[in-house]
Amino acid sequence: MSLRYYIFLKDTLLLALTAFGGPQAHIAMMFKLLVDKRRYLTEKELIELNALCSILPGPTSTQTITAIGFKIGGPNLAYLTLLVWITPAATIMSLAALTISYLQEQGVSLDFLRIIQPMAVGFVAYAAYMISLKVVNTKTAVVLMVISAILAYFFHSPWVFPALLLAGGAVTAFRFKQHPLEKHKHLHIQWANFILYVGVLVTAALLGAYTSSLPVRLFENFYRNGSLVFGGGQVLIPLLYTEFVDFKHYLTGEEFLSGYAIVQALPGPTFSFCAFIGNLAMRRFGLMGQMLGSFVATVGIFLPGTFLIFFVIRFWDELKKYRVVRASLEGISAVSSGMVVAAAILLYHPVPNTLFNFGIVVVTFCLLMFTKVPAPVLVLTGLLLGFAIY
Repeated sequence: MSLRYYIFLKDTLLLALTAFGGPQAHIAMMFKLLVDKRRYLTEKELIELNALCSILPGPTSTQTITAIGFKIGGPNLAYLTLLVWITPAATIMSLAALTISYLQEQGVSLDFLRIIQPMAVGFVAYAAYMISLKVVNTKTAVVLMVISAILAYFFHSPWVFPALLLAGGAVTAFRFKQHPLEKHKHLHIQWANFILYVGVLVTAALLGAYTSSLPVRLFENFYRNGSLVFGGGQVLIPLLYTEFVDFKHYLTGEEFLSGYAIVQALPGPTFSFCAFIGNLAMRRFGLMGQMLGSFVATVGIFLPGTFLIFFVIRFWDELKKYRVVRASLEGISAVSSGMVVAAAILLYHPVPNTLFNFGIVVVTFCLLMFTKVPAPVLVLTGLLLGFAIY
């Protein structure tokens, strides 16, 4: 491996340890370090890569930095980049889940987490507002957002979400004539990564059904969810809550909210929250089982987005010229924003409905909306207040 590759991996680790604030903040730091300082790629190239990753299912900033690694050094460097980027946050979330499990086993009260649970609802409400502001710009998009929010709220089956995303994309795809026609060449598609992506999904589903092995089923669950998420970590939350709290009862609503609040205080990808869920889902199997749960959840959630970016990046410049493709993105984005609205309401259900808790949700939303107080500072303050009060 060349010295340039080592330096790039060191820069990736630096970002993984310092990039707070979600995909938008991550991209800003990538501009500063990878474009302005190191000149691994141009500003235009990074903007185009981020745009591509934004409309693919999966974690946007993770796919973007993986795609940069692919551009610099091919698939091998890309996989190493992915590993370096996700390891710190996934490790911390695994340790957080182990700590919560240990405290529960020792009979220690988790009341000190009571403040950050309604704060997590505030974070999701703010995400719903910001996503809606960016993607809901037409009457059709508003209707799709409202309908998807209602359906996502009342129907909690995990299969409702992919159906809604496909339906939303289909609705706006019919309006493709509103988009300008661009001259395009015949697509030359290399199918290897897509076949691998589908093959892993089918194999995991069949093995999970045949063996009834919880680690295998967890891998399939997270791999499937990672294949369906358009719009980043915030859109992932309603899918995870519905499947693992409401549907399968692997963890409680309070534990889910605590983990989501903790991940807001960490640098790196929000999708590392899955290491926390996988860990608690396997708690009846002891320490090694919990670590295995974190591992399969982390691999499962990040792998499909990686396969897809490797697949699409080779022919994206031609694909995006098709009007039907551009038109369908409006509906997919509107449905995604509606799902996050529903998530904000659903996540409030496990929180005791008191004036104090509702006030924390409102205050958190307002602080994110009207101030520049970083999310980690808010979460750490919530933890300290929880210790002081409870």
